[in-house]
Amino acid sequence: MRTSPTLAVAPNGWVAAATRIASPNRDARPRRTAPSLVVVHGISLPPGTFGGDGVVRLFTNSLDIGAHPYYAAIASLRVSAHFFIRRDAALLQFVPCTERAWHAGVSSWRGRERCNDFSIGIELEGADDIAYTTAQYTLLAALLQALKRRYPIEAAVGHSDVAPGRKTDPGPAFDWDRLARLVRVRRL
Repeated sequence: MRTSPTLAVAPNGWVAAATRIASPNRDARPRRTAPSLVVVHGISLPPGTFGGDGVVRLFTNSLDIGAHPYYAAIASLRVSAHFFIRRDAALLQFVPCTERAWHAGVSSWRGRERCNDFSIGIELEGADDIAYTTAQYTLLAALLQALKRRYPIEAAVGHSDVAPGRKTDPGPAFDWDRLARLVRVRRL
């Protein structure tokens, strides 16, 4: 089994190993609120297509609606995530962990509403029904370990867990047991 790379989250919430692309879709966390939850997402733009710039453009409000018919329906969204892990394990960071990214939407976890307030969003380049890559699991495990060293992370869950009925990602193709073997993480 391939070992996870070592990552570190700086006090300012940025990971030096990540390519930094600042998203305007963020704001301050509520006062005295440290992230305690990680929400794992799956995304591809256009849907089912990997390797393009659609996700970066969505998170930076620069989506070209002429590039694909699907984009017209989502161009007005103002969303982001803290991290995006591509299929080849390239790591991009859009929002420092010290700030709130707009990734979970209407959501709750363990009776607590507004998960964006207390969570870190990690998008994996993928789709609900397409297996994620070994490189993605390896990097995700390393990132979770780094986040746990910096913040009081209690669990990692899917977007579908905090927004059931509204969201399905990261989907049935995501192997939670595989992730658990790589890093000790609890999913509730």
